[in-house]
Amino acid sequence: MHTIKNKVQLIGNLGNTPEVKNTQSGKKLARFSIATNEIYRNAKGEKVKETTWHNLVAWGKIADVAEKYLNKGSEVAIEGKLISRSYTDKEGVKKYISEVEVNELLMLGSKASA
Repeated sequence: MHTIKNKVQLIGNLGNTPEVKNTQSGKKLARFSIATNEIYRNAKGEKVKETTWHNLVAWGKIADVAEKYLNKGSEVAIEGKLISRSYTDKEGVKKYISEVEVNELLMLGSKASA
């Protein structure tokens, strides 16, 4: 297992249509988010559904696929790696963000839902 250093696998639904742009170097970049749901029973026996949102970034051919085929609500399975970065906002405050950089994308569900 020493080769598995930073691997993320998620199955979820897109919360928005991918935002796609070309970088100054000419590479295509797609940003989108997916929601994953976990359902369990709490101590009282009540069914609880927890939704977690994940920010994703895809480059190159995967960004092309995202732009062409993915829409809000599309169900996807992704594999990638967790990346963290920081930036300074307009007010000069340093912000930190974690994203999943997608290296595998599988479209799930029927064509009608995509």
